[in-house]
Amino acid sequence: MNPWRIIFILFLCFDSHSFAQTVRSPISAGYAGVGALSNTNVDVFCVASNQAALTKLNQGCAGVYSEKRFMLKELGFYDAAIAIPTRSGNFGFDGRYFGVTDYNETQLGLAYARTLGSKIDLGVQFNYYAVRIAGYGNASSVNFEIGAILHLTDNFNAGLHVYNPLGSTLGKNGEEKLASLYSLGIGFEPSKSFFFSLELAKEEDKPPNVIAGLQYKFLPQLLARGGISTATSSIYFGIGFQWKSMRLDATATYHPQLGISPGMMLLYNLAKKQIEKNSSHTSSVRHSLFITHYSFPGTTSLRRTTIGKPGGC
Repeated sequence: MNPWRIIFILFLCFDSHSFAQTVRSPISAGYAGVGALSNTNVDVFCVASNQAALTKLNQGCAGVYSEKRFMLKELGFYDAAIAIPTRSGNFGFDGRYFGVTDYNETQLGLAYARTLGSKIDLGVQFNYYAVRIAGYGNASSVNFEIGAILHLTDNFNAGLHVYNPLGSTLGKNGEEKLASLYSLGIGFEPSKSFFFSLELAKEEDKPPNVIAGLQYKFLPQLLARGGISTATSSIYFGIGFQWKSMRLDATATYHPQLGISPGMMLLYNLAKKQIEKNSSHTSSVRHSLFITHYSFPGTTSLRRTTIGKPGGC
């Protein structure tokens, strides 16, 4: 048997009691989800940590992310996401793939979120999950996750997230159960340049995990993120560079026994140019044309069109 396949199987067993959870989130999930409880640093991948964060996206955006777990191509993870804001709430779509031809997992998710007053944001996501093992066939399941964010002050938020609360199972006979995950977190944002988050996560049949993360913007175009996950004693870090409507992040997660998992994230704001174009057009129309009226006793009203900006009082 191929030695890489042996390592691959051992990796799957390493995650013991919870079956088929490797696609749920990347190894560097802490990096991608740092801004979920922020007011100003939310991106499309933060939504996976808490669907309520979708309400903070005021323009369409999309992103792709790839990760090479422990430097093995057999453990490749790929994620694509898109967010679309509307007047009746914000929608998001997320598609994930993990593995190779012989073993792979796929998850497709559709999310919706909206604000409930000025203090609470609420979001929900419905997922279709499928796993394929060569020689054994396929199995699939449908589950959902829900998230809420409470705005305690202008720079302090609290969040709650639950994944698969009903314990969805795989296959017709329901022989394998997808693990449920519960998390509670807080986010502190003293300025637009600095953000800190702390999260307590409890996955079914596993010990609690504390995830701490922070983000600092050295410049509007340059940011850095870092943090730690206590369950595996792993640390994650990365830098992001903003250029116009695009942002490129290089990430890495270090596991004491299994080594480094490098990753790359690309984000793109879909509507920024269109918003600027529409704003410019509206401003041009507003200031280019106005009409004044003159009337004199005993005469009909005279009408004159003037080109230019309207005057004041």
